[in-house]
Amino acid sequence: MASKIRKMEQILKYFPNLSTTQISQFESLYQLYIEWNEKINIISRKDIENLYEHHVLHSLAIAQIIHFQSNTNILDVGTGGGFPGIPLAILFQEVNFVLIDSIGKKIKVGKAVANAIDLKNIKLKHLRIQEEKEKYDFVVSRAVMPLDDLIKLAKKNISKNQKNALPNGLICLKGGELQHEVLPYKNIAELYEISDYFNEEYFKTKKAVYVPL
Repeated sequence: MASKIRKMEQILKYFPNLSTTQISQFESLYQLYIEWNEKINIISRKDIENLYEHHVLHSLAIAQIIHFQSNTNILDVGTGGGFPGIPLAILFQEVNFVLIDSIGKKIKVGKAVANAIDLKNIKLKHLRIQEEKEKYDFVVSRAVMPLDDLIKLAKKNISKNQKNALPNGLICLKGGELQHEVLPYKNIAELYEISDYFNEEYFKTKKAVYVPL
């Protein structure tokens, strides 16, 4: 328990104004993912101890770029076991999230975790982005495919109705050298260094890309 609380302190350091419900939901993630990961491997066995830093906090980097307005609709593409969608849904309780993945067992884990923490503002669907027809304000993802491929597939899902400070589009969490991927969109894309927001060593090479669509 002490270990889990220390890990939660990493979240509270950057998000000190969480409600008791949000804190409880974030705290519950550790044991839930430990248990599910033993049945269905969604996070590297050696990385599960870093759940809060490498997965939860990394997902929440999107919240440092934009504060989603109430009733914003977000599509998380290739969510795996629920990242970045589940941490963002805990943080933005008035925002609607749909998480999709082409691998059914990963969606099973995400659904189980969301149900266990009573997360009301989230739906998980087993399907590919090519099959998703609904419109959303933003598409988010975490290193799911090359940027150009994701933009081509996701632009059909972006709503024309604007309600946030940033125009509707794609926000993608990536690592490493991204200049080549961003080059075709250099006139419109914004590149964010996550180390500007989080000071842990892990985030030194992590970036977020925003492309209005």
